[in-house]
Amino acid sequence: MVGPYKGLFERPGVKAFVLAGLIGRMPMSMQGIGIILLISTLTADYAIAGAVSAVTNVAFAIAAPMSGRLVDRFGQGRVIPPFVVVNAFALAALMLLAGAGLPDWTFYAAGLIVGATSLSIGSMVRARWSVLYGGSGRLHTAFSFESVADEVVFVAGPALVTVLATVVNPYAGLIVALLCMVAGSLALAAQRGTQPPVREARQTSGSPILIPGVAMLACVSLALGAIFGSVDLTTVAFAEEHGAKAASGFLLATFAGGSMVSGLWFGSRSWRISLRARFVRALALFMVGLVPIMFIDSLWVMAGALFLAGFAISPTLITAFSLTERLVPPALLTEGMAWISTAIGFGVAAGAWAGGHITQEYGSSSAYVFSVAAAAVAVVVGIGGSGLLRLPEAASPSES
Repeated sequence: MVGPYKGLFERPGVKAFVLAGLIGRMPMSMQGIGIILLISTLTADYAIAGAVSAVTNVAFAIAAPMSGRLVDRFGQGRVIPPFVVVNAFALAALMLLAGAGLPDWTFYAAGLIVGATSLSIGSMVRARWSVLYGGSGRLHTAFSFESVADEVVFVAGPALVTVLATVVNPYAGLIVALLCMVAGSLALAAQRGTQPPVREARQTSGSPILIPGVAMLACVSLALGAIFGSVDLTTVAFAEEHGAKAASGFLLATFAGGSMVSGLWFGSRSWRISLRARFVRALALFMVGLVPIMFIDSLWVMAGALFLAGFAISPTLITAFSLTERLVPPALLTEGMAWISTAIGFGVAAGAWAGGHITQEYGSSSAYVFSVAAAAVAVVVGIGGSGLLRLPEAASPSES
């Protein structure tokens, strides 16, 4: 499986932006659960914790396309630094407000700023890959590698932040997330040689979300985000119900671990079926894999079930981003990628909010039902709208 990935790193600057992007992305898996762990520890209320996490994700979802457009217009090197500074101060403020026991609305205000200034680092890294390998078969492998990188983050991040927050200090996880955000993002901004070219002002009209295929992919991504958000929060509650809250990071790591393994395998293959067919099949597999988690009452069995359920995550996201890259004009690439991240962010917010309230009222097993229902919605929308992906731009490399 490793062979096809070796050639990706031959060009100058690739290893540097990959490493910077990996570090800069750590907060995307640490921040949400870190906020949940901090606020639930201080307030003993999962509903408030989920709501603050939801506000943060909604703010990110709204702002990501706008920051993506700024990046397309002015370049990554000029846009990233000011966002990093504001984001760092906002996250620090959230921790201080929570520690001081101030009113709940102050948590929401700080979370709003944190989310609005969070950048879609994964979209920026994928845009760099597209400049390097656009139009070649290597782009599929590059996007697969990025999905694996995402899952490495989602394996390491939840486990790290949970251990730090439950064993060291409730604030420790978010502090480490803040440091990773600053270091990785600024390192990526400093690498001007591999960043996508800046587009001219006359090219800024229109938006990728108006492309029917992209809009459909965004709708599916919304449902996928709801799965991720609800599973994250519900799994923390599931572990606590079984007297092992610190194990929640391990459980979430197994979920991402399944995706990481499948992503390596998926990217190493040359596929004969179209991207559209791969996308629909991955969605269906994801829904089927999630069904067992509604009926499990053991930590170890849940770990195995989450690992198997995670197998469909990478193939789904890889094909979604690949389809977006083929549907969106090059001048709008970062914004186009950001719309997928935006939809996932909205879904994560909705999933965290719903998971928090359902868990608070009925327990974690009932909240997992919401995750499966969201997967069913993703399948219905994906199959029903798959005709929008039957375009020359969305053809797989084997079809061209």
